[in-house]
Amino acid sequence: MSQPDTDTAAQSPSSQQEPQIQTDGRRSHSEQMNQPAQTSQSESSHDGKDEHALHTNLKRGMESRHLQMISLGGVIGTGLFLSSGYTIQQAGPIGTILAYSIGALIVYLVMLTLGELSVAMPVTGSFHVYAEKFIGPGTGFVIAIQYWLTWTVALGSEFTAAGLLMQRWFPDSPTWVWSAACIILIFTLNALSVRLFAEAEFWFASIKVFAICAFIVIGLLAIFGVIPIAGYQHAPMFGNLVKDGIFPNGFMPVFATILTVNFAFSGTELIGVTAGETRDPETTVPKAIHTTLWRLVLFFIGSITVMCALIPWRQAGVGESPFVLVFNSIGIPYAGDIMNFVVLTAVLSASNSGLYASTRMVWSMGNEGMIPRWFAKTNRRGVPMLALCAAMAGGLLALLSSVIAASTVYLVLVALSGLSAVVVWIAIAYCQIVFRRRWLESGHSTSELKYRTPGYPYVSWAAFILCTASFVLVIFDVEQRFALVAELVFIVACYGAYFLQQWVRKRKKATEADDLDTLWVARD
Repeated sequence: MSQPDTDTAAQSPSSQQEPQIQTDGRRSHSEQMNQPAQTSQSESSHDGKDEHALHTNLKRGMESRHLQMISLGGVIGTGLFLSSGYTIQQAGPIGTILAYSIGALIVYLVMLTLGELSVAMPVTGSFHVYAEKFIGPGTGFVIAIQYWLTWTVALGSEFTAAGLLMQRWFPDSPTWVWSAACIILIFTLNALSVRLFAEAEFWFASIKVFAICAFIVIGLLAIFGVIPIAGYQHAPMFGNLVKDGIFPNGFMPVFATILTVNFAFSGTELIGVTAGETRDPETTVPKAIHTTLWRLVLFFIGSITVMCALIPWRQAGVGESPFVLVFNSIGIPYAGDIMNFVVLTAVLSASNSGLYASTRMVWSMGNEGMIPRWFAKTNRRGVPMLALCAAMAGGLLALLSSVIAASTVYLVLVALSGLSAVVVWIAIAYCQIVFRRRWLESGHSTSELKYRTPGYPYVSWAAFILCTASFVLVIFDVEQRFALVAELVFIVACYGAYFLQQWVRKRKKATEADDLDTLWVARD
């Protein structure tokens, strides 16, 4: 990692009266960092120095209900609806439940650390800004690229999935037509306003949440014999969970499943991305974080427990969604069509969130000067259109690579995106540790923070260690070892690109200075 910045950004933008952290005798750059995040609906007066910020303002258009659903929408995807059966086959019922429980705990610990940072500094694209301030500018650049890649690759796969899902109802139509329709819809939702994006995401996520709740309720009624289910003359209860032992395939598959679960839970950190465009982040961000754990437990562990209790684990996910298997066994008509619709909304939700997250990361990099600043320009509705177009272009390139070079380029991109989210989590936890230490060293007290990570420093270090272990121990999973190697190479390449960029900028400045000196000598 590069050397830590000494100019620490720790002032809460909601309270301009709070003193700033000073770690080296100079004033902090927190005002400069947070200026673009001050995105009230009415534009305040600016002098000439703030002219750039005037044209890069985002809108605080999200409410608490939007933020909570966005955090859920980023997590609940096709993996739960389609791939959960495969996970059950690998680790067994108890092993899968254990893996998801550990994964939910890791995510919750990370969210607790992110909460303190997001409330103190609610800036859009927050992860790389925190990494830049509390670890170093090189690491900030790497985190920005990592997170942008995560969602860009996801966009390509979601666009493809949307076209394939529509084939169930329109088998004679070309897949690309529906993929194009999905692209146009999602681009429009993001281009019109942040509130329209949030409202659309709220309803997309609501459909998924309703489907899971209905599945759990109907499944529990079948488990306790209230409603009949095919293949059972009596109430199934929970015998299938331990029918073949607690770990029928051994414990190592459980470990591999934990790694997969961490990837499945990526998306909860969207709370940090949206903080800069959320109304009253001091209230809404902590509320969204505290509801994350129990909702993850309810939706993921609850639905998987129901699956395992009603379907023998060796039959789960063999060619068909476990949700469809359960609904068909209970006798619910049109189960396949119902779940196809639910999965389609999950795809639209994931692509909607993915384009938003990718766009804000591009905007934030432009706002921080990592890429040309015109990427941070916004229109009168507060939408960064250039960043949006760049993010969509990245998604289209990922889509193209999935068609043309699926076994080479796209395979590498998928491997990178899988571990990138874990790298971001590691950075979040470490940034909070450094932030709190500098906050206290600068003479502040924890009582001045609007939101504090509970159990500091134990919670923070637990999040950091568990996430780092999840990253490093991938080496023991043969199928995912390639992803680890690709990720490490990519991280080195990102650092190399950053330092090359810095070298070019220094050379350019030196050349300009020499030209100026030459000009003055010629005049004399």
